[in-house]
Formats: sequence, structure tokens, C-alpha cells
Amino acid sequence: MLQLPDSKARMKTLVSVDESYKLCRHLIAKYSTTFYLSTLLLSEEKRPAIWAIYAWCRRLDELVDGPASAITTPETLDLWEQQLESIFAGCPLDNFDVALVDTTQRFPMDIQPFRDMIAGQRMDLYRSRYETFEELYLYCYRVAGTVGLMSTAVMGLDNSKNSVPWNSQQQSYIPTEEEIALGIAKQLTNILRDVGEDARRGRIYIPLEDLARFNYTEQDLFKGVVDERWRSLMRFQITRARQFYTKAEKGITYLSADARWPVWAALMHYSGILNVIECNDYNVFTRRAYVPQWQKLRSLPVAWLRSQVL
Repeated sequence: MLQLPDSKARMKTLVSVDESYKLCRHLIAKYSTTFYLSTLLLSEEKRPAIWAIYAWCRRLDELVDGPASAITTPETLDLWEQQLESIFAGCPLDNFDVALVDTTQRFPMDIQPFRDMIAGQRMDLYRSRYETFEELYLYCYRVAGTVGLMSTAVMGLDNSKNSVPWNSQQQSYIPTEEEIALGIAKQLTNILRDVGEDARRGRIYIPLEDLARFNYTEQDLFKGVVDERWRSLMRFQITRARQFYTKAEKGITYLSADARWPVWAALMHYSGILNVIECNDYNVFTRRAYVPQWQKLRSLPVAWLRSQVL
């Protein structure tokens, strides 16, 4: 049976809350410049909490997709889940945990989305193919759709629509489906951007039923064949991803006013990757699709305007 280190002994050597948040900030700035830029638009109170959530998600992802993934086992994730339970019990076991413990205390949240994300990473330990989109959707929900659910308590909701007398007894709308949709859209974008990288690791995340629909084989994918079959397949995948972005947009208006701008910015920056894939003639095998920093900065005023009027 796996045993966690003695929590009291570990807590004596951990960094301060402020130092822990700095570690989380450095992690997100290193691994996700797109997301990091959008978090800078949050209030000073909410910004560090999102960093803490991201750091936990990123470190979990590294267990399965990072340099040490070769030695990651189901037992590794069992231990990670035990550590999660300790975090929600208020007992940090490492320096990054300190920030997340503080976040869960300042913004009470449900542990289940965190558990679901661990379940998603378990899927990567034994699956390298998905037959249908329904199967892929479950994976995308677990590894990405859960992030929106984790963040809701931090982002906050706008209750102003219930401030008038005739609405005062109505329960505030919680845009759960839209939050999940944004995570799904981002993960589908990641999948399309990283087709070549995943193929080199023997993984195919595009549903096999979709490959068959366009008469494109696994062998074609591993060879990096870009022809009209591939372009048609990618157009189909991009259309699907954009449908999830469209659904996600409808939920932003229900967030707190100070959270709408960063969420719009993140959505626009991430969906912009799909535009780059198109501009690259769908070649995701030898050309990595990314949105230049200057384009991200140029889109911020548009994101702000949308946060005000939509």
C-alpha cells in the first residue's frame, strides 16, 4: 500500500504561501504563454488562485506526458490522488501544494473535477486510440473540461440579473455546460496542433471513425501525408472545435464582470491556433501552429469590447 510522507514533517520545510504562488506563476509562464497572458487580466485577488489550479493540472499532465512519463504507473496516480485528498484536507505535502491549499480555503470548490482529471490521465496510460468522438469527448472532458469547473469558484458569477425584484427569487444560472465546452474546445485544438508530435509517440487522438470517413489511414498519418483527404479531415475537425468555442462564448456573460475579459482573451487566443493551422495548409506534421505574441496583444482590445457588450 502506498504511503504518503508524514505531513507534519513535510509542512515544517515548505515555502511560504507567497513563495508557493510565485512557483506556480513561473510554471505557467514557462509552459503556457497564451494562458499566462490572459491570467494577467484578472484581478490581483483571483490571478494567483488560477495559477495554483493551473500548476496542479500541469504537474499532473507532466506525470503522463513529461520526461518522467516512462516510469509513471497507475500507482503513481494513486499517490497523486492521495496527495489531492491531503490538499483538500488543508495539509500541503510539497511547495506547490501550499498555494492550492490556500486557494481552496479562499475559494471553496468541489474536489470532483480534480479527481476526474486524474481519471483522464489514467486513460493516457493505457489508451493511444479512440474509436469514436464519444470516447474522445470523455477524455477531453476529464483532462480539460474539468478546468472550467475547477475555476468557477475563483472566477465568480454575475448575480446582477437577479437583483431586480421580479428575479430576486430565481437561482443564478451557472454556465456549467459552457465552461466544459471551453475546455473541450481547447483540448480539441491541442489535439489538432499536436498531431505530428503525438504520432511520433505512437498516439492518435483524432477518432478512428473520422479517419475512415475521409479514407485516411493510420499509416498515412504516421507518414505525415498532407493531401486533399487530410485537408478535408482537418476541416471537419476544426469545424467541430469551433462549435464548442461558440457554445462556450454564450456562458461568458454569466461570469463576474472582472472575469469576462481574461476568459474572452483566452478563448480568442486559443481559437486563433485553428486559424494558423488553416494558414499552414493543415500541415501540422512539420509546422507548429502558434499565435504570435503581437497578435495576442492586438486582440486584447477586441476581447475587452466583447466582455463589455456580449
